Amino acid sequence: MLLGAFDFPAGTWTPWHRHEEHHQLVWAARGVLAVNVGEAHWVLPPTRALWLPAGLSHRSGSVGNAVMLGIYADPPRCPVTWPGPRLLTVRPLLRELLAHLTDPGLAAEPRRRAEAVVFDLLEPLDVIPIVVPSPVDPRARDVEAALAADPADPRGLAEFGHAVGASERTLARIFARDCRMTFGTWRTQVRLRAALPLLAAGLPLAAVADRIGYGSASAFVAAFRRAVGITPGAYFAG
Repeated sequence: MLLGAFDFPAGTWTPWHRHEEHHQLVWAARGVLAVNVGEAHWVLPPTRALWLPAGLSHRSGSVGNAVMLGIYADPPRCPVTWPGPRLLTVRPLLRELLAHLTDPGLAAEPRRRAEAVVFDLLEPLDVIPIVVPSPVDPRARDVEAALAADPADPRGLAEFGHAVGASERTLARIFARDCRMTFGTWRTQVRLRAALPLLAAGLPLAAVADRIGYGSASAFVAAFRRAVGITPGAYFAG
């Protein structure tokens, strides 16, 4: 197992890359990280980590100033066989054990024993990743830019259509074709993606709901649970 610590100033993103020879565990030792795998998006406070199998293209970034601890495992020696990304719970014991493994003076045999315990402590959290495909059509891209700037923008397809020069029906077909989901579902994913860093920063649910376009905290929590599979509180539980 190899460990590396990397400083991520606010807004920093790595280029898209892959680790062909190692699995990776992405964990924010300090601050909040974000990880993209294709169109899927995760946000990781220090209580969460993301398992990435070898060969998977991804990029990592910071919500604010953060320190990423990258843990790299040799697949032939690794007991974990998850074929895709898995969100994990980082409890205090795992956090302290990872810090212990960063000690450069740790002898080989104690290191092997500690690494074995790390794998035993990897606890998956069953969630559905938030997926926001980008449309190809330039008119839909204009809608995407508007909602990225203000996820609470209340306009529907007819109003957006007037702004970008397309009919409501045409825009609906474009989103179904380019994003493989209805515009309503796609907009929900956009809003939930915008909510993740706000939740990670500890904003109250009512404030998050208001910022991303929900009329109440309960409506936001219901939408989050339907899309992700758990409540915001469970996603970010300490």
